[in-house]
Amino acid sequence: MMEEYKFEEEYWDKGNIWFEERKHYSYAKFMGIKEVLWSFDVENKSILDIGGGPCSMLLKCRNLKRGKVVDPIEWPVWVKERYKHNKIELQTTPGEDIVEEGWDEVWIYNCMQHAIDAEKLIQKAKQSAKVLRIFEWIDVPSHKGHPIELTEDRLNKWIKAKGKTRSFDEWHTTGLLGKAYYGAFAYKE
Repeated sequence: MMEEYKFEEEYWDKGNIWFEERKHYSYAKFMGIKEVLWSFDVENKSILDIGGGPCSMLLKCRNLKRGKVVDPIEWPVWVKERYKHNKIELQTTPGEDIVEEGWDEVWIYNCMQHAIDAEKLIQKAKQSAKVLRIFEWIDVPSHKGHPIELTEDRLNKWIKAKGKTRSFDEWHTTGLLGKAYYGAFAYKE
């Protein structure tokens, strides 16, 4: 396993994922995902989640036509069973290596700093779906486990559109702290 992936796997407290789960509601708001009664109504869409980890936002979706999580880490059985129970496919592979087409949407959130080739990951996402929804932390210098420093300029270039940015200082209420890049971008009709 690559060092970056090992770092991320060790980060997760396998039994307590609540801290990440609560951030999903904030991510969704900025990604333009409709929240209904502590879940997301995705209106019968097929959604590919790149880098969804052990607690993808797809687990909170209503009216999900088809869901798939692609993540490079081999998660424990309890994670696999949770996805299986919710009829969400889990594929263990880096996002840069996917070959997917025909999805309504691709979601990418809080994962690209772990990528080996973030530009390639974005290109693969754009080939996979009609809509890309994204929420990523930017201007965080690379460090162990986070080899990519994402910037607004880089993301705009790779996505070929201008995303929005915002600084957060809501650590105690939402778990959000830092500067983020976000938006929803259409690619195919």
